[in-house]
Amino acid sequence: MREILSDLVAEQQSLDQFLQRVAIRDWDRPSSAAGWSIRDTVSHLATFEEYAYNALAESGSRQSEAHAYPTDEAFTLAGVLPGRAMRAQDVIEWWRGARAKVIEELSRIAPTVRVPWFKADMSARTFATARLMETWAHGLDVYTSLGEECEDTVRLRHIAWLGWKSLPYAFELAGEEYSKPVRIEVLGPQWSKWIFGPEDTDQVIKGQAGEWCRVAVQRMNAAQAGSLKAQGEIAETALRVARAYM
Repeated sequence: MREILSDLVAEQQSLDQFLQRVAIRDWDRPSSAAGWSIRDTVSHLATFEEYAYNALAESGSRQSEAHAYPTDEAFTLAGVLPGRAMRAQDVIEWWRGARAKVIEELSRIAPTVRVPWFKADMSARTFATARLMETWAHGLDVYTSLGEECEDTVRLRHIAWLGWKSLPYAFELAGEEYSKPVRIEVLGPQWSKWIFGPEDTDQVIKGQAGEWCRVAVQRMNAAQAGSLKAQGEIAETALRVARAYM
């Protein structure tokens, strides 16, 4: 857990430091997430860190709140509304306080402990990885909104792994059959090579880790990911339906 928690904190701090440089007038600038501003994006992160803490410390007792809304989108939108009445710095402080409680809880448990979440439970290690993924993905929305580039780091290894691990769920959600396992072979920053999946499969995706991660969090589609090459029909489908979040 130490490594993933260290990288999770680093990812959160990186986005936090970037937000400190965002002018107040830009906090209500539309982000690349339709209908959301930068303020909304950070509010969403804060809200779901609160749900994450509840999952870890209170057995996910608040997750039933989602049933009060007609759609997942309506539930998610409700979580950003409080931030619209807050100062930008107060939204950041909200996020800081919520994420700190999550890190504290995660630091106390074994990586194999099961954590309840909205769609399905998961191990604490995967749960921490999902928190890093969500921070990075929404960070991309903020950077894109301001016309800035988000520098890829070796922390992408966790997101590349989560994108691969989530493929059975992504196929099921898309109504596709995951009939053969897919192997991911990607090149990350600092000439890192990351491989996930069995050696004996003939379904392979190769390319740059940054593009695979962006496809997995649905910030880039397969047509835009010029470096990614799929070998095999199932691998081609994986590029189309990949989804690293629930």
